[in-house]
Amino acid sequence: MHHPYHPPRLRVALVREREAPAFPAKILRSSADVIEAFAFLRERDREEFWVAALDGKNRIIATHQASVGTLTASLVHPREILKFLVLTSAAACTLIHVHPSGDPSPSVEDQAITSRLVDVTSLLGVRVLDHIIIGAERSFSFSDAGVLPTPSQFPC
Repeated sequence: MHHPYHPPRLRVALVREREAPAFPAKILRSSADVIEAFAFLRERDREEFWVAALDGKNRIIATHQASVGTLTASLVHPREILKFLVLTSAAACTLIHVHPSGDPSPSVEDQAITSRLVDVTSLLGVRVLDHIIIGAERSFSFSDAGVLPTPSQFPC
């Protein structure tokens, strides 16, 4: 006799962190606004990868620290980014991470994850407006440099 399988019924919810950074601007109009909002990352001693979920008018809905890595690397999986963007009903997002070495030049890995995230978020209809790398004295904006990838064309 076969017994029916009863998979668990789950409820998905967002949890507000008790301590959240204060942001100087609610609307992100430029890479300078993002750099100012995430300037607190300059003090970090290891790589951190953050995502800002935005509404249709580029207002910050929520922020998420997606990964904390080592001095030279941070493992970011698109699944973690997508989960956050879906749960916040984001229309757009900005990716931000810090290079504790001080040099904000994008690595090959930075370029690859940016391209991958642009592709997977586009499947959800979420635009990646920029990926900013924060260094000690200066920052790098994929958008300002004209190297933000465009989404690949996926078959329907």
